[in-house]
Amino acid sequence: MKAPDFPSPSIWHAHRVSYGETDTMGYLYYGEYLHVFERARSAYFRTIGMSYNEVEAKGFLLPVREASLRYRRPSRYDDLLYTRCAVSEISRASLTFVYGIYAEDREELRVTGFTQHALTDRGGRPVRMPDWLKDCVARVPDGEVVLV
Repeated sequence: MKAPDFPSPSIWHAHRVSYGETDTMGYLYYGEYLHVFERARSAYFRTIGMSYNEVEAKGFLLPVREASLRYRRPSRYDDLLYTRCAVSEISRASLTFVYGIYAEDREELRVTGFTQHALTDRGGRPVRMPDWLKDCVARVPDGEVVLV
């Protein structure tokens, strides 16, 4: 199954399923997909020359306030997966990332989903999205495969 249209710019992040990520049936454990999303999101930040640590150092946090996944096909131990990641929406005080996890051929869609992140200060209070963060998101080179 192919994914619907995907926002641009986007990045690709490779992930090989480890044995410890699988359940007793040999499938990638359902909760691990959120970790795969997180790794792709971190790679997204690194492609713009910034780490999430740097965002925090500037006094901003991006806690997840909503997450959704749709499982389409299972993945197993040692499968090489590619996660496509993009920002689908920037609002005044939040950022939404969308994901598609694909088999090694980058054609067979395994999982789709999104995470929405509130933008807060260290005290947990919502804050306005700074222009530098909006600009960084727009700088992502489209389609890069990140092997991290």
